[in-house]
Amino acid sequence: MLEIIRKYGMLLLVGPWPHGPLGGIAATLILAALGLSLSFPVALLLGLARTSSWRWLRWPANAWVYGLRGIPLVMIIFWAYYLLPLLTGDAISPFATALCAIVCYEAAFMAEIVRAGIQGLPSGQTEAARAAGLTYAQSMVHVILPQALVNMLPSIVNQFISTIKATSIVYIIGVQEATFAAQEINSVEMTHALQTYLLLACIYFLLCYGLSFTAAAVERHFRLRRTAAGAALAV
Repeated sequence: MLEIIRKYGMLLLVGPWPHGPLGGIAATLILAALGLSLSFPVALLLGLARTSSWRWLRWPANAWVYGLRGIPLVMIIFWAYYLLPLLTGDAISPFATALCAIVCYEAAFMAEIVRAGIQGLPSGQTEAARAAGLTYAQSMVHVILPQALVNMLPSIVNQFISTIKATSIVYIIGVQEATFAAQEINSVEMTHALQTYLLLACIYFLLCYGLSFTAAAVERHFRLRRTAAGAALAV
């Protein structure tokens, strides 16, 4: 593996950049970060719709969440790959195609995190906000969501880990991320497939383990804050 790192380390890190598009691990992280960032506003709307008392909001949100969660990501990528050019009339880059598919897919999972974060709060929070004269929108923005977002943070980090692993499938449409780089290396080093893909597995493991450690630290930090706040109130 050390020989592969020595010869192809930069290809794994950044792909053919600066002589070509940015790829490798950098592209994986950018794609995952953009996918999660862009899917969160959509997930926030879906999560709010799923907790709404209005059926005309709940039903479309439920259809999005249950529909996309029940379909493999590879199918959504293929749909985006063939459907987006038909809708726009222009060629869409593989990276943009993969990003659109990941945003739609991850929004369905993030919506469940948002819904659980909102419904996990005591119902008295909403009642107190409404009793103070706040509208539903004001109580959500100023009272419910700030508390719910704190509870969502560990789950959001875990979802980011899942998104990083999910990006490994987008090489099938030509996105030059880490798996695509490993495939290029394997096509050159025909006799080192095991070492190449073992190195790729180690890269994904280190990325995901680091983020898992971060999620645990964030969860521990907020748990200690809640414990300290509860002790202060008890005094």
